Amino acid sequence: MDVFAQRRAGILLHPTSLPGGAGNGDLGPEAYRFVDFLCSCDVSLWQTLPLGPTHEDLSPYQCLSVHAGNFRLISLQSLAELGWLDEVRLDEALDLDTQRKVHLLAAHEGFQRKAGEDDRGALAHFVQEHGRWLDDYAFYEALRTEHGGRAWYHWPQPIRDRAPKALETARKRLAKRIEQVRFEQFLFYRQWGQLRRYANDRGVLLFGDIPIFVAHDSADVWAHQEWFSIDESGQLQVVAGVPPDYFSATGQRWGNPHYRWDALKKDGFGWWLERIRSQMEMFDLVRIDHFRGFEAYWEIDAQADTAVDGHWVKGPGQRFFKVLRQVFEELPLVAEDLGVITPEVTALRKQFDLPGMKILQFAFDGSADNPYLPHNHEELSVVYTGTHDNNTTLGWYQELSDEQHYLVRHYLGDSSEAMPGLLVRAALASVARLAVIPLQDVLGLDGAHRMNVPGVTEGNWHWRFNWDQVQEEHTQRLRDWIQLYGRKIY
Repeated sequence: MDVFAQRRAGILLHPTSLPGGAGNGDLGPEAYRFVDFLCSCDVSLWQTLPLGPTHEDLSPYQCLSVHAGNFRLISLQSLAELGWLDEVRLDEALDLDTQRKVHLLAAHEGFQRKAGEDDRGALAHFVQEHGRWLDDYAFYEALRTEHGGRAWYHWPQPIRDRAPKALETARKRLAKRIEQVRFEQFLFYRQWGQLRRYANDRGVLLFGDIPIFVAHDSADVWAHQEWFSIDESGQLQVVAGVPPDYFSATGQRWGNPHYRWDALKKDGFGWWLERIRSQMEMFDLVRIDHFRGFEAYWEIDAQADTAVDGHWVKGPGQRFFKVLRQVFEELPLVAEDLGVITPEVTALRKQFDLPGMKILQFAFDGSADNPYLPHNHEELSVVYTGTHDNNTTLGWYQELSDEQHYLVRHYLGDSSEAMPGLLVRAALASVARLAVIPLQDVLGLDGAHRMNVPGVTEGNWHWRFNWDQVQEEHTQRLRDWIQLYGRKIY
């Protein structure tokens, strides 16, 4: 399906931000209710953040695996409805992750007692079909648990360096835990697949997100140390980030290892092909975060405290995307082309017909040639009021000066309509084929409801909405605008 064949409207909401569940939203009944809400508004696209298992900071951009799903998203209520759990009781005063794991252990026991032939066959098929990444992830997760959550490069040397005899012994010792992790991944993929079918059957496509880099402490780096810029002891040599920009005067030092692109090229980019294939199984459209890193990436010495003193290094460029084109019949990718974008980055994106992104909050600097102003938008692009990294549009507007307020309203030509509605309308009116609005902007929420502040390590990724915030006027207004600007799918 060519997602860009028609004008569409989407909403950006990570599943953890859904109501229901303890601590975070999940893939249970509230996710289906949200799909129904999208349908009632004539929204035909649901964009999420990456769905992988996170570290303790909960950032979906620093996952423990590029393939696995976050166990926190597994709906325990749905497992109880299947009869694999007797009851679900989570006490928010206690450690929720531990309680979830106890419930998932009970669900596995319930599955073994009560599951029918079809379910058992589905589990066996899943384990076989996904074995290329699932075996490594399940083993890594079991080892990480055994070592008290310590990163793999702090494990005993034989395990850290993947000595065959040490791995064989550990696999036998941890067999039960490894099997449990496989089961949990089966549950996640099964619940996500059911939700995707429910959405697709109602005309709603799912839009995912691939971070270009992976976390240092991840199953991917431990299992494939040859592909990453680490030394013999697993320590970082250089790290990823971006130079000073809109978000930070000292840049952003992300701390991810860089790829050894020469080695990946010799292997035909096989590791990346598997990664793309996993996402294609889960989504109808996928954004590649930090696309410009494929043309050139910002390399920072691992000992540096900030990103200021890094330098640009050429990436795999055309060769990488030519391989993707050869392998995949369709390549429904969106290039996140924000930040320091050179003509070479734009040329690479356009060579492979990849849509870029337009962020309206970046548009109003007083320059008529600002690429984010609606009159400069391209048809093959995705327009946003803001993303998960931005303030909410109301919060952004409230922080602008009087002069900036004038620039925004003078350009948009309406002094009476309140924010964020004025910017939401501008996004939907854009020539860009896709317009995606964060749910916070649909609901008119201020900066207290922001999802993430880049460069800040605490307090992010916790935001959740509740249905009391969703008024009929929100549904009616959004539906009216989607029809008005030709984004309803018939």
